[in-house]
Amino acid sequence: MTLTTPTMNNIYFSKLLVTKQVFYKSKYTYALVNLKPLVPGHVLIVPLNTNILNISDLSPKESTDYFRTLQIIHRFIKWYYKADSLNIAIQDGPEAGQSIPHLHTHIIPRYKLNNIGDKIYDKLDAWNARRECYVNADGRNGRKKHGIVENYDSPRVPRSEEEMYKEALELGNSLESFLEEHPELNDY
Repeated sequence: MTLTTPTMNNIYFSKLLVTKQVFYKSKYTYALVNLKPLVPGHVLIVPLNTNILNISDLSPKESTDYFRTLQIIHRFIKWYYKADSLNIAIQDGPEAGQSIPHLHTHIIPRYKLNNIGDKIYDKLDAWNARRECYVNADGRNGRKKHGIVENYDSPRVPRSEEEMYKEALELGNSLESFLEEHPELNDY
């Protein structure tokens, strides 16, 4: 487990360079802040291997590392954002709502107050134009080739690289303290 550093090798989410958004990295997996979060604290868990499109593509070692990272970041995000609950969402394939052809898990803080209930899934599913291109992109190889569609209609506004970098630094520093307080999470 490492927190990100300025000298870290480039990290990609499909074809998108996301190194400065990453706040946690293990041997096979990383956690990053979201370009268009649904709520504050909406982060993603992603395998380092950009050829992993679906959960079934993970090797046994990658799978163990992926779910261990998910557990660590789950506990951290719940603690950091003082969330009452979390949504953990994997949209495994374009027909399930996956908008970027690279396995990723959404961690979304939820609260008793101002809870929108299952409407959170409508927000996750709102990327129809991007997903449609992904679905129609010549199968698995085409989806890997296209990676992302820039021109799509979305109600969420992308954040600046600087904004995401600052959040990633803050989360990385806080995660370091959190892991010191919870050494059982390092027993991996």
